Amino acid sequence: MAKALIVSDSHGLKKELIQLKERHEQEVGLMIHCGDSELQTSAPELSGFVTVKGNMDYLGQDFPTEAIEMLDTTCIYITHGHLYDVKMSHLALGYRAEETGASIACFGHSHIAEAYEREGMVFINPGNIRLPRGTFEKTYALLEVDDKEVNVSFYSLDGRRIEQLSKQFTLQT
Repeated sequence: MAKALIVSDSHGLKKELIQLKERHEQEVGLMIHCGDSELQTSAPELSGFVTVKGNMDYLGQDFPTEAIEMLDTTCIYITHGHLYDVKMSHLALGYRAEETGASIACFGHSHIAEAYEREGMVFINPGNIRLPRGTFEKTYALLEVDDKEVNVSFYSLDGRRIEQLSKQFTLQT
């Protein structure tokens, strides 16, 4: 089973990113930051993370606006979401992810933790570890992919699994 740590919108937090990395780096093959870290590209706290540029990343001007990563045989599209207006709709994000060949789209920007499947694409927003919306929990996600089964587990910053947000999906072939 391949696993990824997904975080977004840390907005300048440093010790929390290190805490998450130390908690999970031995069990995951991929660490994703969906933007708005508000840190420099060379920040040691982001070492090991695939990080994209968010709308508040003025220090990390050279972050890419998108990334495409493989988790075992599953293609993942990563972006912050502001360029796709994700606070209004996920349609444009889904189209872009589909264009890249991805079956999972990871994004942030709205600060709302969610995971759902639409027309074969799994969308994951890990929420926010600084200023969450829609819940009082500061959240991040762990993605597990095993063949065509996808599990998205949400956790509070202190490491407690949040059952009501966690979901399971089957990838379309």
